[in-house]
Amino acid sequence: MQNEGHGDARRGGRALQLGWTRSSTVLLSAFFLTIFLLGYVWWPLAAEYLAQIDSNRPLWQQLDWLLLGIFAAMSLLIVAGADLKTDALVILVGLAGGLAIESWGTQTQLWVYYTQERPPLWIIPAWPIASLSIDRLVRLVDRLIPAGPRFFTGLYWLLLPAFLALMLAFTWPALDKSFTLLALASCVLLTLTPTNHRLAVLTFVAGSGLGYFLEVWGTTRLCWTYYTQETPPLFAVLAHGMAAVAFWRAGLILLRVANKPARTQIGAGRR
Repeated sequence: MQNEGHGDARRGGRALQLGWTRSSTVLLSAFFLTIFLLGYVWWPLAAEYLAQIDSNRPLWQQLDWLLLGIFAAMSLLIVAGADLKTDALVILVGLAGGLAIESWGTQTQLWVYYTQERPPLWIIPAWPIASLSIDRLVRLVDRLIPAGPRFFTGLYWLLLPAFLALMLAFTWPALDKSFTLLALASCVLLTLTPTNHRLAVLTFVAGSGLGYFLEVWGTTRLCWTYYTQETPPLFAVLAHGMAAVAFWRAGLILLRVANKPARTQIGAGRR
């Protein structure tokens, strides 16, 4: 049965705390360690990027300010109200979901990476980091927006079916692939079985908002390229929103299977 009350009331009264927690230290340390390991293991890629720096020009003119802005925003978001007891599930679902999505897109060649890997393992850690960031955004916005259930119910049945139509059009060239049919079927199932219209909409919008900046950076830097050559295509931006909804719902299912009460996070507790 669907519960459409305010988000914090359904989470045991635990709202987003912007202060530093013990888990914040662990998460931020793990974040930087992951970046270090990626640079170490895939050093040729890092060296290729650093080789583009022109010593004859001021360094500040050559910095990738969009990338730095995304990096700073995610760093701040993941440490806000961090709680490893619930964040662990977000990370787990993000890793598994990110691997599935990247495998689908690169195997069907809806998008390709400049390294031609299908998929590149170095991109997978970005998914759980983005999932944690989206979780914080949703929990914050959920407190700030007072709109009632009818508003979000109407918005839900406008946004998600529209995305399905866009997804069908975008994936049409790969519609003969089983991966694509499975992805479409999963999105249809998610759309037709909402557990909470309000939180589904907030998650979709937050995921799409963060996805916009990620996609602009990735496509304009030619890190990855879509078959449409758009920088970026609207589908890719909104797909981050649908992925966030899917990860959240997957977390709820895992909790039910484990017979545990829902907690706060995006993948673990908004019912």
